[in-house]
Amino acid sequence: MIMRALVFTEPGRAEVQRVPVPVAAEGQVVVDVERAGVCGTDVELFTGEMSYLSSGRSSYPLRPGHEWAGVVTAAGPGVDPSWLGRRVTGDTMIACGSCRRCRSGRHHVCAAMREIGIADGLPGALAEKVAFPARFLHALPDGLDATAGALVEPGGNAERAVTAAGLAPGERLLILGTGTIGLLAAMIARSRGIEVHLLGQQLGFARSLGFEQAWTLPELPELEWDAVVDASNAPQLPGLAVRLVEPGRRVVYIGLAGTPSTVDTRELVLKDVTAVGILGASAGLSSIAATYAEGLVRPEPLVAAVVGLDDVARVLAGHRPGNAGDGPKILVDPSLRAG
Repeated sequence: MIMRALVFTEPGRAEVQRVPVPVAAEGQVVVDVERAGVCGTDVELFTGEMSYLSSGRSSYPLRPGHEWAGVVTAAGPGVDPSWLGRRVTGDTMIACGSCRRCRSGRHHVCAAMREIGIADGLPGALAEKVAFPARFLHALPDGLDATAGALVEPGGNAERAVTAAGLAPGERLLILGTGTIGLLAAMIARSRGIEVHLLGQQLGFARSLGFEQAWTLPELPELEWDAVVDASNAPQLPGLAVRLVEPGRRVVYIGLAGTPSTVDTRELVLKDVTAVGILGASAGLSSIAATYAEGLVRPEPLVAAVVGLDDVARVLAGHRPGNAGDGPKILVDPSLRAG
């Protein structure tokens, strides 16, 4: 049997190919993909700028897609059959499960870790179906639809970033960047009673979500920032985050620039600042799914458009669909056909 899947064949080239339908091997399920997200990592893999391509961790041809939700339609040997028919998402970080890091709860930095849709060896979910290890599945709460489900992975990243900031209700958080992760972090922080400010350039959409305290850099008020989360891709902002944060508090880095960033460690030391890096959503997946299900954070307004697989190459090349709203996120419904 054959299905359609997006394939990156070389830098700047993506095409929808007809590939064999996956079969659930031992310990795996097959998921019919309902929604998958397009994110900055996919763009870097498409353009060839992703560092994994130069290090050999990723190579072409590559099948992308690591933000997704769908329904389990097949279960391989050794998999609990109760997964069948359930709407799920999954951890991007697929680890060995037996090394020291995995045993200590750090599977997302396992030396043998593979990343679905990013690193070689695990085809991603920008396809009609995806095979996935049951050990890394997350069942979505009843009532959570596929749109919210596909935003669990970015939401898990944002949830980890907000938690790492270590703030109490009423304290003040500055978030650098108004993309999907930055806005989700702002929504999560607001749901926890934290005073949220945003720094960015295109601020109209952020303000439409109720974040009136959104600033460009020249407008940024001189306030005491109890924590700063850098969710941008600008190489100059990691250093700015350290300069802005209150002494003795935290800076959280979740954004990645395409070129190296400079942080003056003298400022870290002399201000007694804690800097935290966030890699992946693993530890935040279950909690953000519950937060969505409880209605504490509604991620759906971030979705600008839902397109089919045939439209993804244009999206990756920087073209927004003609019917797109103002949100930063494009989702893909693999069942949609061109025309």
